[in-house]
Amino acid sequence: MRALTVGLGRRVHAGISEFGYASLLFFEGLYWLLAGPFRRQPVRLSAIAAEMVNIGVSAIPIVCVLAFANGVMMALQGIYTLKDFGAEAQVIPGLGYSITREFGALIVGIVVAGRSGSAIAARIGAMQMSQEIDALRVMGIHPVRYLVSPLLLGMMVMVPVLTVLADAAALSGGGLLCVMQLHMSFGAFWDAVLAVLVPWDFLQGLLKSLVFAVLITLVGVTNGFMAEGGADGLGRITTRSVVLCIAAIIVADMIFTFFLSR
Repeated sequence: MRALTVGLGRRVHAGISEFGYASLLFFEGLYWLLAGPFRRQPVRLSAIAAEMVNIGVSAIPIVCVLAFANGVMMALQGIYTLKDFGAEAQVIPGLGYSITREFGALIVGIVVAGRSGSAIAARIGAMQMSQEIDALRVMGIHPVRYLVSPLLLGMMVMVPVLTVLADAAALSGGGLLCVMQLHMSFGAFWDAVLAVLVPWDFLQGLLKSLVFAVLITLVGVTNGFMAEGGADGLGRITTRSVVLCIAAIIVADMIFTFFLSR
């Protein structure tokens, strides 16, 4: 019993310490984005652009494919479920609400967590193990400004942009199935969707995506800076980063949904 209690206490202490470290990285990253130009150490635009390409542009094909497939699946399930009640047409507002408020941002968050969250942890972890981060400090380059700030800004810009794209792709997929199953035109589908949606529905998804972007960045860089143990350690922190990113996204999505849908 004593060993169990000690082990639990150590895990709780480690979790709190890691959360505090991630919070420190977040505020330091924001600090360098805002105060860097005034201290003659601005975050390089080329670095931000490179991260935006890696995070966003490279993810466009997979995001579109998965969002389109998800829209088709949701429409299919909705039509066959509501068919028993003679309310197949109600699948259209259901698609509009669920995709814009929930599933567009969730799909993007999971895809970016799998692609970029693991890559961030692996890249920074490799730099940490090879003492490149210590070399940056010796050269007078702040590691957070050089590594975290471009990632943070690039993620906060591109994840909401990908969410808009995912919303459009998912609604297009759902609309295609509605055209075939409900015998309506594609234009009529979009008219019905836009008739029930308000700007706040889109803003909910964008707000969630912004939080997901911060979570993915912080989990990735925190695991990277804490990497140790050679190749095995690098593999562990990469796997851990993906798992924690997805877990954090789902928990945050649950909390947002609970408060925003009341």
